[in-house]
Amino acid sequence: MPSHAAPKQRRPGDVLVRLGAVVFAVGVVAVLLILVPFLAGTRADAPLALDLLALLLPVGFGLALLGLLRGARSHQ
Repeated sequence: MPSHAAPKQRRPGDVLVRLGAVVFAVGVVAVLLILVPFLAGTRADAPLALDLLALLLPVGFGLALLGLLRGARSHQ
C-alpha cells in the first residue's frame, strides 16, 4: 500500500544550502587537483585559475552555513 506524503515545502535557506554544497564540492575538487602533482613528487606550480577555484571551498562553506542559519531563524 503506497503512502502519500505531503509535498515538501522549501524553507528559506534551502537554496543557499544546496548552492553552498555545489560550490564547496567544486572547491574540494580544485584542492585535490592542486595536491595531486605535489603528492606525485613533481615541482610543477598549479595554474592561477586552479588556485582561484580552490578559493571556492570556504565560499561554499559560508553559503551553506548562511543557509542553515537562515532556515533556523525562520522557525523562531
